[in-house]
Amino acid sequence: MKSALLTRFELSLAGLPQILGKATPEQLRLRSLPDKWSAHENFAHLAHFTLVTQDRMARILQEEAPLIERLKPDTEPAFLLLVERSPQDVLAELKELRAQLNQQVAALSEAELERIGIHSAAGPMPLKAWLELFLVHEAHHLYLAFWRIREVLQRAR
Repeated sequence: MKSALLTRFELSLAGLPQILGKATPEQLRLRSLPDKWSAHENFAHLAHFTLVTQDRMARILQEEAPLIERLKPDTEPAFLLLVERSPQDVLAELKELRAQLNQQVAALSEAELERIGIHSAAGPMPLKAWLELFLVHEAHHLYLAFWRIREVLQRAR
């Protein structure tokens, strides 16, 4: 189980160059749909969500079955600060944070992967389920960023 999880963590951002394509920093900031995040906002959310996941993981490892609330990113000061940074800075931060998280995941024992955290909506979950949730959530936002970039590039033609 752990080796498959680790492989997925190590490879999850491998497609980033293809997702970014030839988009400029300005294009990454553009919203193709007024009520949807830009690619940049999706990447800022992923950087923030990586920080949040590191904190959640620490709580699950240190506390007995901690209650962990759902994230409300639009109101999180750390997310809002990331959005103000340049796309290049956010992408560099995302890659650095993910490398750190990958190391933390690699160091986990099988017993630690079984420790429980209580998600406010999904209920009790072992840490390995929290990490699966992270990967699925990350993939969702990479998918959204891909489409926001393609929509912006399509309009630029």
